Amino acid sequence: MLESIVLIGAGSAMFTRGLAADLILRGQPCALALVDTDPAALAVAEGLVKKMIAARRAPITLRATTDRREVLPRATVVICTIGVGGRRAWEQDVFIPRKYGIYQPVGDTVMPGGTSRALRMIPAMVAIAEDVRALAPDALFFNYGNPMSAVCRGVRKATGANIVGLCHGVFHVAHYLTDLLGCASDALDYTAVGINHLTWFTDIRCGGQDAMPRLRAIAREKLARIPPALGQHFAEAGTAARGTLPPDLTDPFTWQLVELFGAFPAVLDRHVTEFFPWMFSRERSYFGNTLGMESYSFESCIAYGDQVFAEMQELAASPGPLSEDYFARIGGEHEQVTEIIDSIRQDTGTVYSVNLPNAGQVPNLPLDAVVESPAIARAEGLHPLPLPPMPAGLAGTLATRFQWVETIVEAALEGSREKFIQALLLDGAVESVATASALADELLTAQAAYLPRFAPSAASGA
Repeated sequence: MLESIVLIGAGSAMFTRGLAADLILRGQPCALALVDTDPAALAVAEGLVKKMIAARRAPITLRATTDRREVLPRATVVICTIGVGGRRAWEQDVFIPRKYGIYQPVGDTVMPGGTSRALRMIPAMVAIAEDVRALAPDALFFNYGNPMSAVCRGVRKATGANIVGLCHGVFHVAHYLTDLLGCASDALDYTAVGINHLTWFTDIRCGGQDAMPRLRAIAREKLARIPPALGQHFAEAGTAARGTLPPDLTDPFTWQLVELFGAFPAVLDRHVTEFFPWMFSRERSYFGNTLGMESYSFESCIAYGDQVFAEMQELAASPGPLSEDYFARIGGEHEQVTEIIDSIRQDTGTVYSVNLPNAGQVPNLPLDAVVESPAIARAEGLHPLPLPPMPAGLAGTLATRFQWVETIVEAALEGSREKFIQALLLDGAVESVATASALADELLTAQAAYLPRFAPSAASGA
């Protein structure tokens, strides 16, 4: 069939160029509609994709619009990559909590940053889902926006839309483990289950052999190299670290969890530490460093995003053609989505890691919670595979997270300051109710332009 793909949030040009490259290299005719509410960002995406299509003479028809309702009636696939407020709003999600002594390396999934982001993302995605249900009810509907579990749960709770969350994290870690274990890519088998950005590889096999004993041995060897003082918890702001981590020792917390739980967490320390904010959210609490600053610099992440967008803007506007190696230099979040679409259309039975409601596939996680787990691609769509119960300890790392999701979904849908504060408390990064209240009010004020469901008086608590 001729796919008609609508990409909503096309101003996220890095994803857009990756998806366009996948469609072009796929070599099959299709229609691609780019949608973004920001005309300037949309123009950059459109200009770049036009050049990409021309460079390979691809059989792709392209359209760009700021109004999704113009293109949804013809859609067979809808992919959302929106980020309400962009990088400038994201900065406030991270910088404002720093005033309260809370440091985040990412701030888009959990902690105060992810909690604040959910308030902006959920209503916007609900509005998109309502249009998809009305205008393209049979389209495959994918979301890449964070916080993944909260966004997908909010959309399903408010609209019933059959949205599927996709992320390259598990895919990325599988490649990492393949290289680490020296395992052929087609010889690695695994089961990964959890919440997006804390998804546990509970079973890993290389050539049919259990690889977990070897990973635990690697963990012990790595952890033995951590200077003893850095293995302690630096809870007090300003505590001086004694010693430094060896420069080749990355993701030490991940390896602590591997050794302790006998499971491998995706997606390594940059994301996983945010699910344990009582351990790492304070100054110098990450093995003597501060998350988001010396380790996993947030400012560098934002600067890189700004730089990439500026380069794309220049490339889109330049008169010359693309370089010969342009397509070879593209990777990222778009990975697998075109393959998943083709697998569904061809009823291949291929298994992918996706975010879907728990309908019993993970017996000891909450029903309806959006879990990241294996699903099989069939002609009717993606269907989660039944799994055994998670070990109690691993399920325990997820238990309050799914209730945090439910609370922030309610806060976003209701415009409830009180539930926003509750979600901040459940998250675990704040030190008191008073801190949670003050932080909530400052975030609500800073992001007010993107929070129409919150009354103007919400920030005051009136």
